[in-house]
Amino acid sequence: MSKSPATGRQLLNGIEASGTFPVEYRFAHAKNGNRHLVVVFANFSAPDDYGWSNGVFDNVRANILWIRDRFQGMNSYYLCQDMDFSLEQSVATLIFNVMKALSLTPDDVTMWGGSKGGSAALYFGLRYGFRNIVSIVPQFLVGTYVATVHPKVAAFMLGEGVPEENVRAVDAILPELVRSGTNREANIYLLSSPQDEQYTAQVEPFLGLFQGYENFNFIYSESPFITDHTQVTRRNVPALMGIVNLLADGMPPRLGFVRNGYEEPDRDKSGINAYLSGTSMVKDSHSFPPPTVLTPAFNAEVPMTGAVFTGVAPGAVRVSLWEHGKFLGSPPVAPDGTWTWELNRSWTKGKHLVRLFAVNGEGFHSERSEVPFTAVDAPAVPSFASGQGMPDARVSTVGHSEAAPMVLAPVAHEQVMDARVVFSGAAPGAAQIGFRENGVLLGGAAVAPNGSWSWDSGWPWSPGVHIVDVFAVDTAGGESAVTQVPFTVMDVPAGAGAVPYYGGTY
Repeated sequence: MSKSPATGRQLLNGIEASGTFPVEYRFAHAKNGNRHLVVVFANFSAPDDYGWSNGVFDNVRANILWIRDRFQGMNSYYLCQDMDFSLEQSVATLIFNVMKALSLTPDDVTMWGGSKGGSAALYFGLRYGFRNIVSIVPQFLVGTYVATVHPKVAAFMLGEGVPEENVRAVDAILPELVRSGTNREANIYLLSSPQDEQYTAQVEPFLGLFQGYENFNFIYSESPFITDHTQVTRRNVPALMGIVNLLADGMPPRLGFVRNGYEEPDRDKSGINAYLSGTSMVKDSHSFPPPTVLTPAFNAEVPMTGAVFTGVAPGAVRVSLWEHGKFLGSPPVAPDGTWTWELNRSWTKGKHLVRLFAVNGEGFHSERSEVPFTAVDAPAVPSFASGQGMPDARVSTVGHSEAAPMVLAPVAHEQVMDARVVFSGAAPGAAQIGFRENGVLLGGAAVAPNGSWSWDSGWPWSPGVHIVDVFAVDTAGGESAVTQVPFTVMDVPAGAGAVPYYGGTY
């Protein structure tokens, strides 16, 4: 007995020794008591001479009998040794004994195989009256094929020196069997391809012999991905699995002569790509920027309990936070684009990486952003990225558009009680932020990886009203739309104290 594969079916190994030739086999019971048997014959390159034993039949609800084509260390097409066809009879004995033990009839059995196994499936199916036959890229002229391609197999099957009369005799086996009309009621499914180098000599000349068979089906596969004999089966596994599942359920399909393989691998995909991009649930950062995290700062230390996350998500109605693929929470986004969230339990001590995305009113998602931080025992002083505003800072919206940078400080129409003014905000995806007043460039600031930025002019601002145009610059040097920030620097009497705040004083 063999152990079942990790995701497969238990395989039982055995030897049928009642005939002249011992025949080795593997067997797997049907799932859910299905009343069908699939007999699998091997191709030349099958590992250990068991064909289709790579798990492809795991989900087929039928009993599976794999027959090994190895006799005295050689392949035989399951037919003969030195023209002794008692080898074939030994194989047939195994099939009928298994069928009888399952209380099945030939109508409940499918013969299956590819290449060498395809020839065997067709031969045993017709010769012994089995109802269903799936023959994939078979050879009809078996004698000629082994004599020219597999000389050692030819010597084993046809005798020392491979006599020409034996080649002709074995060549005639399949064509004459089909021509005789034996088992015309069988459901026969034959697959081949013009890209198979064997097709013109080994398959095409014999298709006409199947006239008069009640349900003969020929699948002519013209896929550009088929380059030779070995590729035909691989291209057609899904269709073949569909056929065998229907046969196992007692529903033999009637296909007739059909073609498949109309792939166009080089076809222009710009149309569908444009449609998918336009309707994608995840929008690009230009049309729907990902959320920016203001607190905690990138790689900050936060208390295990009470850590508050804040940020901005322009155009969003909520933000969704995740860690290790597990959902953490989904705080709403205020009309001004700000959001805040706190975990309803303590963070485990150590490093964390929270990923988050924004969701707009139509249900579309932004791209992901992330914030790494470390949870520590001791309470931490609230940590803000350089130049970022307080968690409850209002967002400047004067002249703001989705493409323009978000300005968090100073807020629109703020009265700044100090000549030192620090600007801060968010611009996901931008490289730099620029500042102009009355058309004059004042300076610039780099954008951090998390999208935040801050800028201090370094000079005292004159008292009075100021209107600063804030714009983002991408990596290619292109400028975004402008966010206008109107504010007033108050004329504070000398010696008057100013209350510090994050991003300036007031």
